[in-house]
Amino acid sequence: MNMSLESLSMFVQVASVGSFSAAARQLGKSQSTVSEAIAKLEIDLDVVLFDRTARKPVITDAGALLLQRAQQVLAASTRMEQTASLLSSGLESRVTLVISDVYQSAHYEPLLEKLARRYPDLNFECVIAEDADVLELVGEGRASIGILAAQPTYPPALDFVRLAGVVHFDLYVGQDHALTRHAQVTTSLLAQHRSLKIQTINNQSTASHYLPEGRSHWSAPDYLLLLELAVKGYGWAELPVELVERFGNNQLQRLPVKGWPRQVAVDVIRSKRNTPGPAGEWLLRQITGE
Repeated sequence: MNMSLESLSMFVQVASVGSFSAAARQLGKSQSTVSEAIAKLEIDLDVVLFDRTARKPVITDAGALLLQRAQQVLAASTRMEQTASLLSSGLESRVTLVISDVYQSAHYEPLLEKLARRYPDLNFECVIAEDADVLELVGEGRASIGILAAQPTYPPALDFVRLAGVVHFDLYVGQDHALTRHAQVTTSLLAQHRSLKIQTINNQSTASHYLPEGRSHWSAPDYLLLLELAVKGYGWAELPVELVERFGNNQLQRLPVKGWPRQVAVDVIRSKRNTPGPAGEWLLRQITGE
């Protein structure tokens, strides 16, 4: 079988306009060239594509089925050419965004829709991580961009931009936890119960200096897992308010602790050494609003 993209294009055009001569005019070719190309394609496929007994060619049932396949092949060819052109101009083949659960922006899902439309053949990966894990993934080049709760300091190899607005953190327990029986909860009372805290994969604790350690602690690498542990009643946890409102299903109770809730800024980071390509830069600008 020796069909060409050009012959498939002629087949699609003839089927679209219902005429060999009209298709030839639109393609800028002679009618004989188009007719011969269709005839050769029918020989290659061993299928009659058009019934020529009437004044104008009528596509056969088999031709109608193969027309769909021809359109798919041509569309795939176009996408391949477009992707190759972008890659040759410097577009990266993959963008990885590592994102903290603290980032519950209403703009995130619409942003992904825009990314999909703008770069339809881009491989995109989203990784959930917190604090030191985000720094490590971006610093080592495993991720292109990171979004995380603002850190006191950053490694020299990383750049950061502070996003507008803040995230609110509060203290929560499950509805049946013993701490829910207190009208006011003190830090000394918190210390008598198990705490739930973030422990990054690289084994760095991110316990808040605002809080006691707790009688004992359980840990998880992200806030959504901490939320699930709190819902089960395994301890108290410091959680992003927006995360609780979105995924808590009214199964958590806020603890009345003096000084809470507290506000935390959110930063976007990138590596100075492993800079993103065009798609990553576009995504970064969309996130930061620059």
